[in-house]
Amino acid sequence: MEIGIATFSTDESIGPARLAEEAERFGFDSLFLTDHTHIPVSRETPLPYVYGGGELRDFYKRPFDPFVALTAAAMSTTTIRLGTGICLVAQRDTIATAKQVASLDFLSGGRFTFGVGFGWNREEAENHGVVFSTRHRLVKEKIEAMKSLWTDEVASYDGELVRITDCWCWPKPRQSPHPPIYLGGHGSLAMQNAAEWADVWFPTPHPDDLALEKVIPKFRAMVEASGRDPAAVGIAVCFAPEDLRILDRYREQGVIAAVLRVGTKPEDATIKQLERLSESVLAQLG
Repeated sequence: MEIGIATFSTDESIGPARLAEEAERFGFDSLFLTDHTHIPVSRETPLPYVYGGGELRDFYKRPFDPFVALTAAAMSTTTIRLGTGICLVAQRDTIATAKQVASLDFLSGGRFTFGVGFGWNREEAENHGVVFSTRHRLVKEKIEAMKSLWTDEVASYDGELVRITDCWCWPKPRQSPHPPIYLGGHGSLAMQNAAEWADVWFPTPHPDDLALEKVIPKFRAMVEASGRDPAAVGIAVCFAPEDLRILDRYREQGVIAAVLRVGTKPEDATIKQLERLSESVLAQLG
């Protein structure tokens, strides 16, 4: 089981290039960065409980664009995988996002992981013109359209919500057929979508919730019911707990990656946290 880190990279935290360098030096397998374009001041949507609930912390308002930040990270590293954790695909232009994914994967030497999600902040999505109730279908169609843009010499897509006429789009990603698609979300609808079309299900469990272990067999049954091989669809855990007992059980159940949360802090404090995690988790798990 690989061990990665995820964080909100902001203008007040350690820079993304320096963070990636240190994460690679300490031996972490991956770095995932979050995605929020903005946070509307007038907001009724509550912060989901899996993200801690309660008041929205300041770092939600300040993250860098993940593709820009991950490009900086890619240029300062050589081996660590770099991912969006997660990209709010419904809020982004399909063709432009496909171009960003392919460009980052190409320039990083095939080290990009495309973590995607449906989004929880209705007001944020609606500012982008998204009809919030359609976001699940919209994300699925956008991903299907991107796959054509990444793999076909002449790409096109004709869906209910997304349409692209015949076009050329290069560069293609270095990874074949495209970077792995991790679908975030912890509910049954996210599970069903991941079972049908994602490469990896990427849930975020509540720190005090052990229910994920019980849900993993249910997810694999969903994959099989969707006509796919359960062994071909991975499970990774975002913002995984640092508890070695739980991480060991994840590994026993075939979880391919546990991604630990790193706080949004200045450089010195972040490096100290990475060092602690490398000693308390990486070294212990072997």
